[in-house]
Amino acid sequence: MNLIPRSFYLDDLFDDFLTIGTNNLKCDLYEKDNNYFVEADIPGFSKDDIKVEVEDGYLTISASKEESKENDEKNYLRQERRATSYKRKFYLGSIDEENIKAEYKDGTLKIMVPKEEEISKTRKIIVE
Repeated sequence: MNLIPRSFYLDDLFDDFLTIGTNNLKCDLYEKDNNYFVEADIPGFSKDDIKVEVEDGYLTISASKEESKENDEKNYLRQERRATSYKRKFYLGSIDEENIKAEYKDGTLKIMVPKEEEISKTRKIIVE
């Protein structure tokens, strides 16, 4: 029987203090050789947990996994591994949606998005 609560000595008061707001999917987005490149750190996920979609110039990256609920009788003192999900959306404009390539290796997702050739829509108007 414990008469003193586990958190009496404030042993875990600051555990989540510095992690508030860091549950975001961290990404790098850059442009090179007429392509956009997105690199996202998603450690601990399998490629089946990751979904990449594109619609109307928006690139959406989402990843989710559920904690495995095994039927064992563990007496957890602390359980920090839970279901996790991330989602980021980027507007890239005029892109070649058919030729996007994605690769997931060693916890990093790399996406190459080719830009679509922009046809000048500027038209000169003759003033009479």
